[in-house]
Amino acid sequence: MRTRPAFPARSGLGFLFLFLVQALAVALPIEAHAHGDTVKVVISGQREGHVTTEITWENDGDAIEEAVAATVNSVSPDGSRTMGPWRLVRDPGSRTGWSTAEVLPPGTWKVSVDVGFPSLGHGEKEIAVPVVDPAPSAATPSAAAPSASAPPTPSGASAGPVSSASAPPAPAADPAGESQGSGRTVWWTTAGVAVIALAGAAAGVLLRRSRARRR
Repeated sequence: MRTRPAFPARSGLGFLFLFLVQALAVALPIEAHAHGDTVKVVISGQREGHVTTEITWENDGDAIEEAVAATVNSVSPDGSRTMGPWRLVRDPGSRTGWSTAEVLPPGTWKVSVDVGFPSLGHGEKEIAVPVVDPAPSAATPSAAAPSASAPPTPSGASAGPVSSASAPPAPAADPAGESQGSGRTVWWTTAGVAVIALAGAAAGVLLRRSRARRR
């Protein structure tokens, strides 16, 4: 049993279909190899300890639109310290700039970047991360300003606490009142003595007359 093709080769639609298939088969390899087989990695330096790079296609220098899979490794000149592997992230607002989210400590580092996708690429460079001085703190005054509420102490005066309100003076003794009281006391004493004396004299006179009458 024979089957008829969907588009006969001799028809106009058949020729068009074959042309599109052949054109697509040729166009895909050309587009795939338009940028080349490798990527170019340029380590531009560091920004506040972040490793910065520029990654483009090797052949035409175009920016890579795809996500880049790369690792960053750093080693000190004597090999005693190593940092990484870290990955690269795209810089905001840049098409070719990539940097690390991690920060290198101050010192000299030999940095290597290896790209595995979308194509292979490699870059190396020695960078130096400077020591950042801390921000200067606000100047501390050497001596506190004198209090405005405390009055200045006069020269030669003691620095003892000053009472807010002085105590009222004690009432002075009244010499006139004391003299009047003492005078009255003397007068009453003298008058009493005189009355007693007169009473005694009168009693003596009455006693004598009584005795004289009895005789």
